[in-house]
Amino acid sequence: MIGLIVAYTNNRVIGNKGQIPWKIKGEQRRFRELTTGNIVIMGRKSYEEIGRPLPNRTTIVVSRTKNFDAENCYTATSLEEAIAMAEKMNKNIYISGGAGLYGEAMDMVEKMYITEIDAEIEGDTFFPEFDVNEFDKTVDEEIEGEIPYRYVTYTRKK
Repeated sequence: MIGLIVAYTNNRVIGNKGQIPWKIKGEQRRFRELTTGNIVIMGRKSYEEIGRPLPNRTTIVVSRTKNFDAENCYTATSLEEAIAMAEKMNKNIYISGGAGLYGEAMDMVEKMYITEIDAEIEGDTFFPEFDVNEFDKTVDEEIEGEIPYRYVTYTRKK
């Protein structure tokens, strides 16, 4: 399974100045649950923001300029190369940012696991537009709080 996993706001913000521009208690639970034991593919900037491989999963960093080599962490020079590497590992694949990689992956993902944050937050990096008609949408869970959010799954129509 090739999936995409992201959290974005009502105005599609995913980042600001290289950081996630919100701190919402519990919001990253779904990311952890889905990706643990699987493969996460991310761009160089996303990886450098985190600063280390994510625990209990395989990380593949897409970078044309740097090589990342650590335990359970590999480098690929393109998204296609990263997916080819990941498919040999026989686990679920999650594209996890940034914006450029999301845009590249949009046509190849089977599922999109999206956390929709019910707020307008200032940012400089946005999740790309996509054709909702190509997907079936399921709201998996709604979480109330100071900043409410919902876990949504978009499954590509056959």
